[in-house]
Amino acid sequence: MFNVERWQEIFETIRKNKLRTFLTGLSVASGIFILVILLAIGQGMQNGVAKEFENDAANRISVWTGVTSESYKGLNPGRRIQMDNRDYETAEAKNIDKLEYRSGVYSIWGGLTTYNNESGSYRIEGVRGDYQFLENASMVKGRFINNSDLDGYEKVAVIGNRVYQDLFKQKNAIGEYIKITGIQFKVVGVYTDPGGEREETRIFIPLTTSQRIYNAGNDLRSLVFTLKPEDNFEQALEASEAFSAQLENDLKTRYSVSPTDERAVNINNSLENAKRFYDLMNMIRWFFWGVGICTIIAGVVGVSNIMLIIVKERTKEIGIRKAIGAQPLSIIGMVLHESIFVTAIAGFVGLVFSLALLEFVGPLIETDYIRNPSVDFGVAITTVIILIAAGTLAGFFPARRAAKIKPIIALRDE
Repeated sequence: MFNVERWQEIFETIRKNKLRTFLTGLSVASGIFILVILLAIGQGMQNGVAKEFENDAANRISVWTGVTSESYKGLNPGRRIQMDNRDYETAEAKNIDKLEYRSGVYSIWGGLTTYNNESGSYRIEGVRGDYQFLENASMVKGRFINNSDLDGYEKVAVIGNRVYQDLFKQKNAIGEYIKITGIQFKVVGVYTDPGGEREETRIFIPLTTSQRIYNAGNDLRSLVFTLKPEDNFEQALEASEAFSAQLENDLKTRYSVSPTDERAVNINNSLENAKRFYDLMNMIRWFFWGVGICTIIAGVVGVSNIMLIIVKERTKEIGIRKAIGAQPLSIIGMVLHESIFVTAIAGFVGLVFSLALLEFVGPLIETDYIRNPSVDFGVAITTVIILIAAGTLAGFFPARRAAKIKPIIALRDE
């Protein structure tokens, strides 16, 4: 029930102790402000990680080979492992019902590319048609590599948006011819990539064409796959790990590589990477919660000390109240009411300031690992609950002490 007299008492106490109340409230407001900002930074880090994983397909599995580091079956270390089309075909045949997209890749670093008087050095990648989805690329103009290009060893090229701007200067590129390492290719498409300019400085050509014109035979630089979606993340991760293990075992068996050799066959599983990153993000978020809560506790201790002082100052008044019939619960309610009010007002001020700062500054923050730090409605509600709990905790011990004051002793207090 709304009690006007109690509110009058609260405001009178605050009026008499303006500086003390302000400093106490400032500590609580600072605690909430720091908590919200830390949680927003944690969310911003998660946004940044999620943005990094947007560059390629979310469940991408990439395979490339290196040099053996262990002797095995009489073979010396230092052998270079070279994959070929057979590895791709074997993996495809054994997992055809599991695979969503797949492609072998044969790449050339620093392929000089010219168009009229413009030129540049770009990465050239021979790929299959699925590679568009493995790279999460979107076509701006034209089309991507298709099966007809592969079967006919066509000299066609799909260029990145950065390459298009460098060579064509916003002119039409579709149907034009560019020279890649001195060989003419017809431009059939322009793509954009969420990874930005770094990913858009590449040129895709048919895998079969790249192997033929660069005398690669059946060699491949890498294999890239994605698996069909599962019902939840855990199932997808389990399927992805099983596929990666099978693929590694098949390659090591074919090339007589020691099972413990970690350099000869390399597999990058984006789901495993995502799990590690998100586990790390969760740890950081809990750490931020801990730091924020500790800061709030420091403020709560300040409020509690102030309430103890107030109880001490009003000992005689409390004794008179009890002498004329005030119940212990009434005394406890009086102290808790003031404690929760001071804590809540100060906390809401800290919450509003932090949310306002994030609203204006958050969208401007875009680094590699922190993007648009913010908090959602759930976090705001949680901080409100923390405020109420903090105010109750801050006033509980002083209120209990006030309720235990004996009237006769309180009346003797000076």
